[in-house]
Amino acid sequence: MKKNIIITMVLIGIVVPVLAQFSKPRRDYVEYLLTTSHATRNYHTGEMAEIRIEAYKGGHALDGVKVYFRTGDEMFLQATEDSTVFTNGTAVIPVGTRSMPGFKACNLRFSVYGKTYKDLVKVAFNPAGILPYTEMPKDFTKFWNKTLKEAVKTELNPEITPLPQYSTEKVEVSLVRLNVGKNGRHMYGYLTRPRDGKPHPVLFCPPGAGSSKIQPSTYYSERGFIYLNINIHNGCNPELSDDEYATARKVADNYNRNGIEDKERFYYREVYAGCSRCVDFLCSLPDWDGKNVGVTGGSQGGALTIITAALNRKVTFCSPFYPALCDLTGFLHKRAGGWPKYFEKGDEKAGATQTLPYYDVVNFARQLKCPVFYSFGYNDDTCSPTSTYAAYNVITAPKTLAVTPTSAHWRFPETNDESVEWMQRQAGME
Repeated sequence: MKKNIIITMVLIGIVVPVLAQFSKPRRDYVEYLLTTSHATRNYHTGEMAEIRIEAYKGGHALDGVKVYFRTGDEMFLQATEDSTVFTNGTAVIPVGTRSMPGFKACNLRFSVYGKTYKDLVKVAFNPAGILPYTEMPKDFTKFWNKTLKEAVKTELNPEITPLPQYSTEKVEVSLVRLNVGKNGRHMYGYLTRPRDGKPHPVLFCPPGAGSSKIQPSTYYSERGFIYLNINIHNGCNPELSDDEYATARKVADNYNRNGIEDKERFYYREVYAGCSRCVDFLCSLPDWDGKNVGVTGGSQGGALTIITAALNRKVTFCSPFYPALCDLTGFLHKRAGGWPKYFEKGDEKAGATQTLPYYDVVNFARQLKCPVFYSFGYNDDTCSPTSTYAAYNVITAPKTLAVTPTSAHWRFPETNDESVEWMQRQAGME
């Protein structure tokens, strides 16, 4: 036994110094850069596009390595792969063209020393000419006016519980519970407020997709906003234990298709109305400046940003990022539609095509009156740029477009900073 211990200690003494030699690399051994024949990744219809890949292995140009790729209209790529070869560190992929406004995409991959590198690149053809397939129902405004009138009959009865564990010297964080619909439906959120005792603009942040716990953030309040971020699902209190929350979140199972066969019963009806009521709550706070109201969010939150701004005229500016729920019947027309990609895999429930125009971001975008800061990336395969452009192009309100072609379903910190500075200017904070 003693002998085994001695041998083990000797082995450890040998292995540890050996392992210590292998520190974590600070950069990849194989590095590559993707560019397109137009730096903006925007082309005229009928113009040919191509992708150029430059790759280096330990600083030396990659040579003789195959690149496999599939190209085609966005989300409708060819089934079989083509290939090309790196020569002196460069490989060129022909993407082709389009005769109509829209996007083409390319999935590519190559392997070096058993490691596979994958990427997605999309390019636009006359994106300003992308028009939605979604049409405005004749009773759209009547339907939503009726919905909002029903919603305001329910008293918000806000319960605000201070949470000192999240608060700072400059910002107070609280848990908020709001009644937002009949039958006891309520939403939970985190309210953060500057502690300086001065009036401030309010900023509402609806969530992305899913039902995960939301987290408190002091980021916007440190920049002068009274800020509310919420969970849209009934009873999902983020302060519950993980086990309790796992039970509560079951209410959201398959939520984006629940009731889709009937516009009166579709899950999103009370969600949209509830988001408008959250703005009403913010405007009831004594430290609101009485004038400036913003909404911002990404993905589903980007969709709800546009929707809330269209439904509640108290909103004075909005900043959506890569909004979901845009041009929802796109796939029926063999074109990329917005998340949650209705009809991509076949038919939805009967009645879906009649219900969705009442919930499509395109129709809310048509009704926007406040200034908009709108941002997304071309390489997004969750909320297709085809669908987000379709919504952006119908906005007649003052609008600012910040496209970052190389981003996907995320944003660069620089773009987020640009959005915050834009919102501060809208609220007269600069």
